[in-house]
Amino acid sequence: MIAIFRLIILLFSVIIHEISHGFAALKLGDDTAEKMGRLTLNPLVHLDFFGSLILPLMLFISTGGSFVFGWAKPVPFNPLNLRNPVRDSAILAFAGPLANLVLALIFGLLIRFGFYFPAFGGLFNLSFLKMVVQINLILAIFNLMPIPPLDGSRILFYFFPSPKLEMFLYQFSFLLIFLILIFGWGLIWPLISFLFYLFTGASF
Repeated sequence: MIAIFRLIILLFSVIIHEISHGFAALKLGDDTAEKMGRLTLNPLVHLDFFGSLILPLMLFISTGGSFVFGWAKPVPFNPLNLRNPVRDSAILAFAGPLANLVLALIFGLLIRFGFYFPAFGGLFNLSFLKMVVQINLILAIFNLMPIPPLDGSRILFYFFPSPKLEMFLYQFSFLLIFLILIFGWGLIWPLISFLFYLFTGASF
């Protein structure tokens, strides 16, 4: 049951991540996502075959349900519709990870201030709340990494515009992401653990 909860939390967390991109784009002048029907919680319009199904199931099976990760289909946007394409692209890129951080903070504060029922098997079970915080922190931190097509790359290119750097990162993006997924969690996990404790006052 816990493993199923992880998959459900992951699915809706990545959907909220993508919807946040779409709403940010709408506020900044681009209604592409709205016209394509992507500003909805309906999971069917957001599912990515590999990122939403295959990868989470592979991780689910290989880790015995203790760890799942994935992504939804990216919400499209047209930078030509944005009022300031370079700046606004960075803003809407940050909107997705920010949504995950806000979710982690809200559910983390429920834990910190004791709004849970340890013996209750539903929404306010402590284990469930911890999973929400953990999964959303993982999504936020991972997506803020400055590697295309992750959100952090657009933020990086705004603050440090360099065609050579951009070309290099795009050229080796798949390899870099693969290496991080296989070997990089040791670098990411201390930050996730710190934020988890900061938000909840508890350990994993």
